[in-house]
Amino acid sequence: MHGVLYCGRSYGIGRYQRGTITILPGETEPLIAVLGPTASGKSALALDVAERLGGEIVGCDSLQLYRYFNIGTAKTPPAQRRSIPHHLIDVLDPGQTFTAGDYARAAREVLTAIGLRHRTPVIAGGTGFYLRALLEGLFPGPVRDAELRQMLEERENRRKGVLHRWLRRVDAASAARVHPNDVQKLIRAIEVCVAGRQPMTEQFAQGRTALPGYRVLKIVLDPPRSELRARIDRRVVEMFEAGLIDEVRAILAAGWPRSAKPFESLGYKEALAVVEGRMTLEQAIAATQVETRQYAKRQATWFRRERGAEWFRGFGDDPAVRKAVFAWISGHNVR
Repeated sequence: MHGVLYCGRSYGIGRYQRGTITILPGETEPLIAVLGPTASGKSALALDVAERLGGEIVGCDSLQLYRYFNIGTAKTPPAQRRSIPHHLIDVLDPGQTFTAGDYARAAREVLTAIGLRHRTPVIAGGTGFYLRALLEGLFPGPVRDAELRQMLEERENRRKGVLHRWLRRVDAASAARVHPNDVQKLIRAIEVCVAGRQPMTEQFAQGRTALPGYRVLKIVLDPPRSELRARIDRRVVEMFEAGLIDEVRAILAAGWPRSAKPFESLGYKEALAVVEGRMTLEQAIAATQVETRQYAKRQATWFRRERGAEWFRGFGDDPAVRKAVFAWISGHNVR
């Protein structure tokens, strides 16, 4: 049995009894993680890997989890999935919240089920923190404090940037990993620091349970920067041309509030601004292009910290890259 991660990992199973998995000594299975910035061709390569090894894809994307948000999240349409089962995609309503810890627990359950079918789990997606939560585990963080969270959100609404400044004071390492505009992550980081009375980074190192039973093979796609920028710009234009604004109108018409978390994401917040008359279409496209390029840069920086990763220069849908990746996988006795 093989394990392939589109975002990061897989399971080796020794015994299964009443929902409990026991990893027997020496039983390690390969896990292939396909990583890289947005628009680098991860989805195409992950499909190729899953098809070649006989597998099922497990999403590792914090936005593809949500139903109805399709165009802006670049979900692979069902007709293009080559009859390969996909998991952890379209499993949440827009109003639901889902943490990295929730993802790690759900993904481990899915991977276990795939392993019992003697299939290859291929985890696909670009949310690096979810991947790390799955592979390395997370500390058992405090429960949410609704009153504190509301207060923090109100402070940020009154004075933009205040939460990031606060986090820098109490946990500079966490602040360096969270974008100043990612309010939800900032709120959670401060909440954890307050509840635990110590920096979140110090708490994070305590009590984690790493995914057992696997040897993880990490592939990082590294397209030339100028070509990636051009591809991102084209993708954004195509996204709006494909009906992103109409998709947003349909979601709102179905009764989902504009405050739903997916509306905070790239493309959707700009499309929402067009619907509400706060931006023109041209402004929305330009703003989404800029922010997506910045996001891709942050992703690349994150993945550079992945230990033991193998880097491939180019896009995942490039035949030469595909050939090199398959040769590398075969060299690790994964067939």
